[in-house]
Amino acid sequence: MRRACPSRRFFVFLRSLTVVLLVIVGCGEDAGSPAAAEPTVEPPPTQEPAPEPSPPPPPESAPEPPPEPLPPPEPAPEPGEITVVTHDSFAVSVGIIESFEESTGITVNLLTGEDTGSMLSQVILTKDNPIADVVYGIDNTFLQRALDEDLFIPYRSPATESVPAELQLDPQDRVTPIDYGDVCVNYWIDATDGPPPETLEDLADPRHAGSFVTQNPETSSPGLAFLLATVAAFGVDGWEDYWTGLRAGGVSVTAGWSEAYFGEFVAGGGDRALVTSYATSPVAEVLFADPPTDSPPTGVLTDGCFRQIEFAGILAGTSNLAGAQAFVDFMLSDTFQEDIPLNMFVFPASGTAQVPEVFATHAVAVPEPLSLDPALIATERDNWTRRWVEIVLR
Repeated sequence: MRRACPSRRFFVFLRSLTVVLLVIVGCGEDAGSPAAAEPTVEPPPTQEPAPEPSPPPPPESAPEPPPEPLPPPEPAPEPGEITVVTHDSFAVSVGIIESFEESTGITVNLLTGEDTGSMLSQVILTKDNPIADVVYGIDNTFLQRALDEDLFIPYRSPATESVPAELQLDPQDRVTPIDYGDVCVNYWIDATDGPPPETLEDLADPRHAGSFVTQNPETSSPGLAFLLATVAAFGVDGWEDYWTGLRAGGVSVTAGWSEAYFGEFVAGGGDRALVTSYATSPVAEVLFADPPTDSPPTGVLTDGCFRQIEFAGILAGTSNLAGAQAFVDFMLSDTFQEDIPLNMFVFPASGTAQVPEVFATHAVAVPEPLSLDPALIATERDNWTRRWVEIVLR
């Protein structure tokens, strides 16, 4: 049997004795005293409270960065260009179109056709692919045909307010009146057989009819206007008899105005004393007289004059609508309107335009010009011209 080690028993004995002594010592103290239960702790010496640290100063505000530069403005769109198609009688002074180009930046290309009828036919044939942006020179004898073809974009220029209402034939503003003129019989004052005629009836007298030259209404604008004047004056049932009388009296017919005025009429060296022309022809006779004169050699038969009104319109399909509108506005400006009389020898449509003194003095005012409804003209023109050919040229 294994015996315990004496040294271990000794250490156990010492630990037990120590525990007994601790118990005896503890019983001799006042165990109920709070001081005995919790030892007194001396408070630390009074100290000044440490000053609270000052808050750090706010950071200095950084300077605001300079504003970013604005992007450069986008360049204005190019004003571009427009094409204006017109008849061969269009004429303006040097610098007039250029003044429009300089003020707008729009380049104007002029496309000059032949007479009004040929020009309109070309515009109609190309309406699905327009040859121009603006057309100028369609008059009331061709107006309804143009309107029926739906050629135009309606536009009412602010300047239209200065145009007399009687010139504004389209209530839908598809065309804008630009000028007007009266087609009348002119006579050479010193060449008529006796007193000049005063009425259309006088013109049919053989002594005047034999001295009268007019134009074919199939090929000439003034020729057509004079035919329409006789329809307006004598009615759809009476005009044929009137032309029968003119033919019997010896009236002469040419293809166009130039052949009549500068060919068979006295002004061009011919022997005919009466010609279909305009109420403004005396102005040209004074301006271009050689030698100069203040008295025109021609007079005007104001009975039986037919009023022609010329219009501008913006063609549907234009690639520059704003430019086209600007040009129509320009054509009604005083700059353009006051240039018309001495270049195209017609009256400006605008009531604010001033005409030159020579024009005001020698252009003959027609108190009661004749006219016909453009729709009636469009319906009957072919029939009337066909009958005219049968009566006059057969």
